[in-house]
Amino acid sequence: MSIHETTDSMSREGIGTAVDRLIVAQQIDLGGFTVRRILPAADHKQVGPFIFFDHLGPSTFAPGTGIDVRPHPHIGLSTLTYVFTGKILHRDSLGCVQTIEPGAVNWMTAGKGVVHSERTPEELRAAGFDMHGIQCWIALPDGHEEVEPSFAHHPADALPVIRRSDIVLRLIAGEAYGQQSPVQTFSSLFYAHAEAQPGADIPLPARYPERAIYIVSGELNVAGTRYGQHQMIVLSQGAAPAIVARLPSRLMLLGGAALESERTVWWNFSSSSQGRIEAAKDDWKNGRFGQIPGETEFIPLPDE
Repeated sequence: MSIHETTDSMSREGIGTAVDRLIVAQQIDLGGFTVRRILPAADHKQVGPFIFFDHLGPSTFAPGTGIDVRPHPHIGLSTLTYVFTGKILHRDSLGCVQTIEPGAVNWMTAGKGVVHSERTPEELRAAGFDMHGIQCWIALPDGHEEVEPSFAHHPADALPVIRRSDIVLRLIAGEAYGQQSPVQTFSSLFYAHAEAQPGADIPLPARYPERAIYIVSGELNVAGTRYGQHQMIVLSQGAAPAIVARLPSRLMLLGGAALESERTVWWNFSSSSQGRIEAAKDDWKNGRFGQIPGETEFIPLPDE
């Protein structure tokens, strides 16, 4: 299949306004480590099943310093941290221990409940390092919110790569561009990392009703309008605008079908039921989630 996916009934110009929403990343201090938060935004909570989207760094850590996200719980979602540079050591209450390396995928499905921590590996902490990546959460669809928790790791060389002279696309999850990622998801979606040269035409699969592009770095022209780094461009449903890189650009392409029912997201919990969120709060407060082998720290339940 061609790298371009279009429908017979849709022109390249699309129908109506091509861009539904522009989201500008907001800087958030996580206690010594600043991230740019894109989703949820005040006026746009999600794109397809993607309910959380953070841009980590780029940051330089001096020797002896690093990231220490203490054990914390999740329900009702899958987590995915994708790094461009640096490494993160993942541990969870299932007993999984896995270093996230550039281009690899750690896909943790929380389901009815899991606990994990994210820390800098000791060898990087000792030497100092650069950190840059994207973390997102994907809500589990109706009927799957309470699945058994699970964890899967896929090395970088296991992901499909589509190459053209002016663009390289790495399919992180889902189906697009005639390829299927090995990552097992519960809903229809696509998530890809693109490296584009000036003048490159950026392809987006037409089959997904909700789609967006996040500009990690660089600049795009979308339907004649210029957009820059740290902006997420949410396309109107059914639109098929010309999308062209103006500068060397690093992009995250994402989308999928909308969730059938509305999700409540509170702290690290996602559910279609407010009662389930309240139960999760009580479970964490009273130590009823699992524990990570070898770890005793934890992040307390936030004040409401």
